Amino acid sequence: MIDLGRALKSAMTTGKVVFGVQQSEKMIKSGQAKLIIVAKNCPSDYLASKGHNVPVYRFEGTNMELGALCGKPFSVSSIAVVDKGASNILSLG
Repeated sequence: MIDLGRALKSAMTTGKVVFGVQQSEKMIKSGQAKLIIVAKNCPSDYLASKGHNVPVYRFEGTNMELGALCGKPFSVSSIAVVDKGASNILSLG
């Protein structure tokens, strides 16, 4: 079982990760996103759908919990992993 918090921290420090619904959608449409992580209360139906060719991981917590897991002082509804860096985060998808 992968530790999401550790994998996220590794991806954030050694790779490239973008936060937020609009940025995540932009990364999907540009073909740069490798994995999308969405909180269970993410407001975007597009991100949560399987209609695009990017794996989606559903985080079982809220956007506040996902933000805290990322070490951010704000809520995070979605995360797009653009470059996994040294992490094993893509194994979630």
